[in-house]
Amino acid sequence: MAGLITELLLPGQLDRAAELLSQGEIVAFPTETVYGLGANALDPLAVAKIFQAKGRPQDNPLIVHCTGVEQVEGLVREIPPQALLLMDRFWPGPLTLVLKKGEIIPEVVTAGLDTVAVRVPDHPVALALLQAVSFPLAAPSANLSGRPSPTRAEHVLQDLQGRIPAVLDGGETGWGVESTVLDCTEYPFRLLRPGGVTLEELRELVPVSFGAAEPGEEPPRSPGMKYAHYAPQAEVFLVSGPTAADKIQELSESFLAKGQKVGVLTWDERARLYPGLTVLSMGPEGDLPGLASRLYHLLRRADELGLEVLFAEGVPEERLGLAIMNRLRKAAKGREIIT
Repeated sequence: MAGLITELLLPGQLDRAAELLSQGEIVAFPTETVYGLGANALDPLAVAKIFQAKGRPQDNPLIVHCTGVEQVEGLVREIPPQALLLMDRFWPGPLTLVLKKGEIIPEVVTAGLDTVAVRVPDHPVALALLQAVSFPLAAPSANLSGRPSPTRAEHVLQDLQGRIPAVLDGGETGWGVESTVLDCTEYPFRLLRPGGVTLEELRELVPVSFGAAEPGEEPPRSPGMKYAHYAPQAEVFLVSGPTAADKIQELSESFLAKGQKVGVLTWDERARLYPGLTVLSMGPEGDLPGLASRLYHLLRRADELGLEVLFAEGVPEERLGLAIMNRLRKAAKGREIIT
């Protein structure tokens, strides 16, 4: 698939993006979370191009982006009343709901499952594009599979230049981490992936369970559950606890002694604790929305700086911190230390 000329389109060229999508092509576009790689969700041949461009495993289902509840109703068998409550409260916004799929949805979108993940994005360019094409868009993040998700058009081009026909540039995304995914086919509803809408916010409206995926669940019911994700080239270590700084300094010595380039993700106020390490700023201490918005940019920045080892300080697992720690654990691929 490589070898295409990738057009960089501005919002004023949205008609060109809609034209490509209507022709069965794939186009990267901004949402309020990250950039998505979209295709007509009702066209299996178009959707197959997403998997090819990303190198994405076929058993990893996609999220279908819609204009509103009315469009969703035509794609699913039923919408539970409690799910309608959530739609009314959080849509448009970073909440994806897993519902029983209608026959109109191709199997390639759902990885053969009888459920489909749907959401309404809260981004003016994404909504305008959906209105322009009049069909729903299946869209995972617009990056090579396993890489940090893109929050800027330049991130998309870093991964997919020459692999996709076009990127619609809508500037930097807002939330910076993907949508929350909630399975509404069982009750209490089950949180499959934490994201921009927090577990605490959901539980204000409906009962929600949260825990490990069911053993042997194949394929995963949501993106982000099964495969390594969000990882830079550097070897990532997630370190949490009251003596995290001491542990990071101790561990970094052996890597530095081997001549490796070592970095650390830390709050501004703690940067002085890491002399000799390349500091990537998480921002003012405790600013979780700010950290979420720049997290993937920081992971990509680690690659740009040629870091071989990256330590990341953990954050409290409450509200948006739950989503941030979920992404850092994926990036660390099991290398987690609690002091």
